[in-house]
This record gives sequence, C-alpha cells and structure tokens, in this order.
Amino acid sequence: MTHQPEPPSGILETDVDRVRILSEALPYIQQFRGRTVVVKYGGAAMKDNTLKAGVVRDIVFMACVGIRPVVVHGGGPEINTWLAKLNIEPQFKDGLRVTDAQTMDVVEMVLVGRVNKELVSLINQAGGAAVGLCGKDGNLITARSQGDADVGFVGDVTNIEPGLVKALVEDGYIPVISSVASDDTGQAYNINADTVAGELAAALNAEKLILLTDTRGILRDYQDPSTLIPQLDIKQARQLIEEGIVAGGMIPKVKCCVRSLAQGVGATHILDGRINHALLLEIFSDTGIGTMLVASAYSP
Repeated sequence: MTHQPEPPSGILETDVDRVRILSEALPYIQQFRGRTVVVKYGGAAMKDNTLKAGVVRDIVFMACVGIRPVVVHGGGPEINTWLAKLNIEPQFKDGLRVTDAQTMDVVEMVLVGRVNKELVSLINQAGGAAVGLCGKDGNLITARSQGDADVGFVGDVTNIEPGLVKALVEDGYIPVISSVASDDTGQAYNINADTVAGELAAALNAEKLILLTDTRGILRDYQDPSTLIPQLDIKQARQLIEEGIVAGGMIPKVKCCVRSLAQGVGATHILDGRINHALLLEIFSDTGIGTMLVASAYSP
C-alpha cells in the first residue's frame, strides 16, 4: 500500500482537490477545444438564481477554454407569470401550450425581450461575450404550423440557416437563441426549445447537444434515481421507448437526441439542471452525471 504524503504546510486539501479536478479536465478541454456545443437551457435551472448563476459560469468557462457554446432557451414559467399579469389564462393540450394570437404576442415579448436579454446580460457580467437572437434574426429558423388548430401558433422547424451563428462563434461570441421563429409570411410561432436546439446542433455540425432537464437523465425506474443509464446508443434508446421505460415527457427529449445523432451530432446528453455546475461535471469529468446518447455502441 503506497502512503499518500500530506500536502505541504499552508496548502489545503481542497486546493489539492481543485488541481486534481483541473488535471482530470485537461484531456476533455483538449478534445473539445474549437468544437461547438449546443446547450438547451430550461427547467429549474432557469428559476433558481443560484442554479442560474452556475449555468452562466459553466457557459463562460467553456468559452474561456476554447469550446464554442451556443445556448437555446425557452421560458415557460415567466410566460405564465406575464399571462397572469395580463389576465390571460394559460392553456395546454397534450403538453403543448395553446398559443392563440394574443398569447403569441406575450410569448414573443417574454422570450425575446425579457428572458433572452436577461441571460445575455448575465453571461456578459460573468465575463463572456453573449449576443441575443431569435429565429427571425438572419433568417436563422424558418417555422411552419404544426397543423393543429387547437394549439394555435405552435410551430415546427422547416429550415435552419446557421451562417449568422457560425460567424458569431468564430468571432468568439456566445449566441443565446430564443425559440421564436416565423414562417415565410412573417407569422410568428412558438417552437419547442428542445426541437430548436436539436435542429440547430445538427445544422452546426455540433460536437455535443446538451439538454438541461429536471431529472437525473434516463432512468430504468423513473422513481429510482439510482437506476440512471449513463450511456446508450440510438438502437437502445428506441428500444427503451418501445418498452415504455422512456415515457411521458422524456419521449420527445430522447427523440430529439436521436434525430440529432442521426444528422451527425457527435453525442447528446440529458442532464439534471438542478445539480449545480451540471454542465462542467458532465463534459469535463471521467464519470459524468447524466445520460449520454451516441450514434452506436462503437462511437468514441
């Protein structure tokens, strides 16, 4: 048994731990430097100020070590707050926000005008260089109706023009994108932020797509966090959906990941945004904390 010497006088064990953690992160920094990572920001991490500060610091850290983060966000809770202030009753159908013309105006105001600019400001205050966008800017996202009149102006992505985002990340900026876009006639649509993040990751040939959620990742038993599945491939993911292990709100997230992988994204991750610094723990540690999906079991 090898004896571990005590740290020299004046050096705390926590300092040694910090250096050990940084050393462990080095190969990941080298591997992902210059690569694009798309982060879908949402859930509890948007509502809790401590978690929000952690996400912002993680994003700035990624940029500082040469990774190119792109942030996509929704903002459901704040939309509900403003609908209440305007005496508009929020309505949902099959998990989708019913978005009539009046609600769409509020959605656009909140996502583009408030949530987006707050996140941009926080990243800039933390030392980053963020630029706020929505799908309308530079024809970044073209939308179309989902075709369900009962949910109104809820859209799907028909096209991504990633040139503006590519130009920004190449110049060292952090694009922060809200999930509002318009169709060819200029009609605005509210699009699921997971969907936007997945399609954008594919269009940018991203190294990673990371979805921050309010669950540990994919669980074999959704009531037991210890049943976390740390890694699986497309075939296994589809099988878990068929078996009903992936169910409810996790189905569209997993399908989003699978679609991104099929379009060339290197890896996708489903993380618990309630864990402080979840992004850094997943990307820069040997074990990770969530579920990583890869194209096949033989992917690196």
